[in-house]
This record gives sequence, structure tokens and C-alpha cells, in this order.
Amino acid sequence: MSPDPAAVRQIIEAEAQFSMIRAQGAGGQNVNKVSNAVHLRFDIQASALPEACKAALLESADQRISKDGVVVIKAQAYRSLEQNKADALERLLALVLEASRVDKPRKASRPTYGSRQRRLAGKTQRGQIKQLRGKVQD
Repeated sequence: MSPDPAAVRQIIEAEAQFSMIRAQGAGGQNVNKVSNAVHLRFDIQASALPEACKAALLESADQRISKDGVVVIKAQAYRSLEQNKADALERLLALVLEASRVDKPRKASRPTYGSRQRRLAGKTQRGQIKQLRGKVQD
């Protein structure tokens, strides 16, 4: 069963740690004075997430998760610090929800009568085409 997204969001917002850094790229005269990019750090093992969710996150092969179980997300898409914080939180929430998503088990089903008839008709037609490729007899 997947966890409640609202509860996960509250846990993430309470336990995420932010550090402000300078963004890369062009920025004009203001670039060396303003720290608008954000590094978000989230320790999976120390969090209050459900155990199944923690295990799924630690098993995922995402490059943003370190060997110590810390998620590091860098957000610098926006010029505003608040927008970059919100973007980092959304990306972390998406990562957690994707890792904790449980697929529905597939139920075995039988092919329908129509699909079996179409398959057999196609096999017959292909067989006739191949039969026409043989030697011509007078």
C-alpha cells in the first residue's frame, strides 16, 4: 500500500535540510553576490518515513542517493530562492512516491474467442503465402 502523499510531504518538509549555494551559469553583475541555488539533503534512515518506503528508497538505483542513505538534490532552475526550494521539495516528494509505489499484481486472463480466431486466420494466410513461394508445377 502506498503512503499518503500529504503525510509524506509533511515529513519531508520537516526533516529536509537546505543549504544555499551560488548557482552556476550566466547571471550578470549579480551572479557573485546572491546565493539562489539550493542543496537539499534528506537522511532516509533518520526520517520518519514508513519502513517499507525507506527500504524501497535505499534499494533504488538513483544517483541522487548516496551510499550513506542521504538524498542530495540541487535546484537552480529559477532565479528565486523560494522557487528553487519548492522545486527541490517537489523533486524529493516525486522520488519518494515513485520509490514507494506498489504495482498491482497482474491477473492471468485467457485470450478471447475473437483474438484466437484472428490469430489462426493470420497463421493460415501466412502459410498460404509461403506455399506460393514453392516450385511451379505444370
